[in-house]
Amino acid sequence: MKPSKKIRYASLLVTLSLIFLALPSSVMAAQAPVNLGTTSSFAVLAGTTITNIGTSTINGDAGGNVGLFPGSDFTGLETITISGAVHLNDAVASVAQNDLVIAYDDAAGRTPVTRIAAELGETTLKPGVYDSAEGFFQITGTLTLDAEGDPDGVFIFLTQSTLITASDSNVNMINSARYCRTFWQVGSSATLGTNSHFVGHIFALTSIAAKTGATVQGQLMARNGAVTLDSNTITNGICASAATPTPTVAATTAVVTTNEQDLTKTGESSNNLFIGLALLGLSAGMVALLRRKLSLSKVSEK
Repeated sequence: MKPSKKIRYASLLVTLSLIFLALPSSVMAAQAPVNLGTTSSFAVLAGTTITNIGTSTINGDAGGNVGLFPGSDFTGLETITISGAVHLNDAVASVAQNDLVIAYDDAAGRTPVTRIAAELGETTLKPGVYDSAEGFFQITGTLTLDAEGDPDGVFIFLTQSTLITASDSNVNMINSARYCRTFWQVGSSATLGTNSHFVGHIFALTSIAAKTGATVQGQLMARNGAVTLDSNTITNGICASAATPTPTVAATTAVVTTNEQDLTKTGESSNNLFIGLALLGLSAGMVALLRRKLSLSKVSEK
C-alpha cells in the first residue's frame, strides 16, 4: 500500500473515533431512582437506638413514620411531634430495615461513577453518580443540584466513610431538581451540622446525627447504628410524578396545543436518538468500506 493511502485510512479511523465520541449523552439511558421499598413511609429509621434532645418535628405526606429494628430504645419520644406511626422492634420495622439494605446496595452499585473532590460546598452538579477519591463527602457553604429542567434527574452520592455538613450549610435544588431523586449512600456515619439544611435520602451503614436546628427534606436511615436528633425538622414529602400536560382541543379549529417545554424535550429526545442511530449506521458503513479498500489494496500489491 502506498504511504498516502495509509495516511488516508488512518485519518478515516480517527474520524470514526470522533463520531463515537460525539454521540449525544442523552441517547444513553438515564439513572433510575433508587427503589426505597417499604422504607418510603419512614422519615427516620435506625438499627440500635433513637435519641432526641429538645423539640423535634417529623412529618411528611410520603410518610412520617419512625422505625427502630432490631433495637427498641427510643429516648426523648415525648418531645417529638410525629405525623406517622412509631414502629419499635416490630415486623414493619424489620421489613423496612431489610429494604434499607437493598436500597443501600442498589445505590452503591450504580455506574458509571464520576469522581469529584470531597468538598461539595460552593459547587453545582448535574444529575449523575458521584464519589470522591478521599472516600468521604463534606458540605461547607452551599451545594447546588441542577436538574437542567428534568424533574426525573437522579443524583447519587457514594462515600466509603463519612458525610459531614458544616454549620449553616445548605443543599439548594434548582431547575426541577427534587429531593426524592437525591440519594446519599454513606459507608459509615453522617453528621448534619448545626442549623444546616440538607436534602435527600441518607442510607448510612452505621449512624446519623443531626445537630441542633438542622432541617432535612428527605429521610435519615441508619442500618446498624443510631439516629440522634436535636431540635430538628424532618420532612419526608410526596415525590409526585413529573407533570404530564393535558392536551387542549379548540372546538372550531381542532388544533391541539400542549406544553411547549414538553414538546421541546420530546423533540430533542427523538432528534438525539435519530442522530445516534444515524451516526452508528454511518460508522458501520465506513468501517465496511475501509475493510473493502484494504482488501483491494492487498490484492493490487500482489
